[in-house]
Amino acid sequence: MIMKNSKLIISSLVILSLGSGPVRAQLPLYLDETKGIEERVEDALGRMTLDEKIAVIHAQSKFSAPGVKRLGIPDMWTDDGPHGVRPDVLWDEWVQAGQTNDSCVAFPALTCLAATWNPQMARLYGESLGEEALYRDKDMILGPGVNILRTPLNGRNFEYMGEDPFLASRMVVPYVQGLQSKGVSSCVKHYALNNDETYRHQVNVKVSDRALHEIYLPAFKAAVQEGGAWALMGAYNLYNNQHNCHNSILLNDILKRDWGFDGVVVSDWGGTHDMDQAVKNGLDMEFGTWTDGLMMGATNAYDNYYLALSYKKAIQDGRYTERELNEKVRRVLRLHFRTTMNRQRPYGALCSDAHYDAARKIGQEGIVLLKNDRRLLPLNPRGAKRILVVGENAIKPMTVGGGSSSLKVQREISPLDGLRKVILSESPGCTIDFARGYVGDTTSFYNNVKMHVDLTENRQPQELIAEAVEKARGADYVLVFGGLNKSNHQDCEGTDREEYGLPYGQDGLIEALSKVSNKLVFVNISGNPVAMPWRSRVAAIVQGWFIGSEAGNALADVLLGRVNPSGKLPFTWYEALEDCAAHALNTYPGTWRADESKIIDEEYKEGVFVGYRWTDRQRRRPAYAFGHGLSYTTFSLSKAVADKKEITAADNITFTVSVKNTGAVAGAEVVQLYVSDKKASVERPLKELKAFQKVFLQPGESRDVRLTIGRDALSFYDEATSSWKAEPGEFEALIGTASDQISSKVKFLLK
Repeated sequence: MIMKNSKLIISSLVILSLGSGPVRAQLPLYLDETKGIEERVEDALGRMTLDEKIAVIHAQSKFSAPGVKRLGIPDMWTDDGPHGVRPDVLWDEWVQAGQTNDSCVAFPALTCLAATWNPQMARLYGESLGEEALYRDKDMILGPGVNILRTPLNGRNFEYMGEDPFLASRMVVPYVQGLQSKGVSSCVKHYALNNDETYRHQVNVKVSDRALHEIYLPAFKAAVQEGGAWALMGAYNLYNNQHNCHNSILLNDILKRDWGFDGVVVSDWGGTHDMDQAVKNGLDMEFGTWTDGLMMGATNAYDNYYLALSYKKAIQDGRYTERELNEKVRRVLRLHFRTTMNRQRPYGALCSDAHYDAARKIGQEGIVLLKNDRRLLPLNPRGAKRILVVGENAIKPMTVGGGSSSLKVQREISPLDGLRKVILSESPGCTIDFARGYVGDTTSFYNNVKMHVDLTENRQPQELIAEAVEKARGADYVLVFGGLNKSNHQDCEGTDREEYGLPYGQDGLIEALSKVSNKLVFVNISGNPVAMPWRSRVAAIVQGWFIGSEAGNALADVLLGRVNPSGKLPFTWYEALEDCAAHALNTYPGTWRADESKIIDEEYKEGVFVGYRWTDRQRRRPAYAFGHGLSYTTFSLSKAVADKKEITAADNITFTVSVKNTGAVAGAEVVQLYVSDKKASVERPLKELKAFQKVFLQPGESRDVRLTIGRDALSFYDEATSSWKAEPGEFEALIGTASDQISSKVKFLLK
């Protein structure tokens, strides 16, 4: 493939008529790159053979699909995300390829990104990840994930963006746009209703149309219609008794017909189960079916895919026409012209200073200060002699493990190292001591990626607690780094958590430390909320997430006051598991069918009442509300004012509130606007998030924040008409800094 006169020369077979009969000759064919993508798609499609069409719609290796070599179309290379570019594996196996140039920067997990409540951070995230992917010659990153946090036991919540569909929608759009601005396709996942891990291949979700459209689909819709996503990945679970990788309602009706999606639907690896459904129900590219090397007596395992030789034979036998096949190939070609055949793609960069800076900044903004009694934080090491750090999560790498998002990083700064680096350089009179406190998973490798930390520990739990307590006596501060990790039945793909409480006996450790120190800080490292029965006896609590390569630096920045925390919870932190609707109604994890032992029916009886919508309805006070997050400064909000009292369906209404930093340090506050429908023909949540804005202010500075909403913010999904409906009547805008911290209420009328 060469360039000539701004045109792409493609070698092809052309039939010439030379008197006595046709002669096949190898001649160059010109494809004008100034043509639009659709013209180029149709041109290429018209040149492809049946074998070439079949080849491009399924994998040829663990993570690649073939292009069309005869036409100069490269292979399509995918890789796992969404937090970094996964290390390469062997062609047919999950075993790491053993390369030395496939390390990466690990960016914060998506729960941390969502906790920034800052779409600019999502754009930065996507652009940085796209540059890393380009350097590694990846054309598609399998992410981001936007499934809703329905239960805090879901092992994969850390990869998603919380419980609220509006927040997830606002954060996914710039992520997708940033990634694809680099010529790398996003693959938004897992579409849809992927809210369980343990039985993810067997769960058949039974959910109302209203809940589907109001809660579980909006982030996907925004990614498609606003973000312009080039690919979506189907989920493992079932909906309406069809697997979601070939689900007629989700893929054909909603995604492609109603939303106008022109991209590629990719199966999750091993998510394809039936050729007829794969052909007819919207799947475009099949990955992960029987890819463990050569098997079943076949020369090539990938020929046994549902969309491979069996599909080709069915076409040749007349069972199908090429109509469905051509539509799949069009979408794949469109993806190629956006990625592999896009000559405007920039150059990539791997492990650059800019990427580490981005990871650190996102982590800083996402860290949430949950509690800060007596203003214990930020720490003051200059006035201290000894600080004790306790807990395995202070030293355990968190970029390795957890399933497909596991990474091989160039470096990962632990919380202990991050604190030591700053304190020893700036406060030489203060020492940092460490006590293990508890032992969790001491496995030192995952999928052949080895941790560079030896977690071996032979002492018994009581010995570890006794050591920590003894060291805590007389310490100026005691910082416990606990929470979850990325092992099975914690924050991990493939399994759900088995309990809401902290694992590894951490409760006993914290209780014992609280008796000898009144300057106890608990830093929860996780992607999920946890039970904290000792909460009232701990002075300060910080949600530290899985932050990635810059974890220790970002946490030290916040704990030591270099950065003022501004993160807000993207989910409700329940006091007890029974406060969550899925558990209060005993609908999780569903029930096995009596007549079909391989399928579990899980009915979402709570409907639209997920997260804060449920606790509001039940008048239950959570440990920490959705949108909650403290600061080292204070803010005041003026009374909100609307620019009109009445609107029509075609109008927008803008609410203005003045925000002032009334404290002594610079900081950021998130102004949140919720909408309440005062009288509706259906039961609606007491309030729903419909707008927000993060504002950064110097001490004493004030700024007006304007939040604008329209008819879509007032609508609910009407099941009778299968459409969105905004009923005339009275509404109320509730404006504040968390779902339980409302400072202004403004009524208005929809005419």
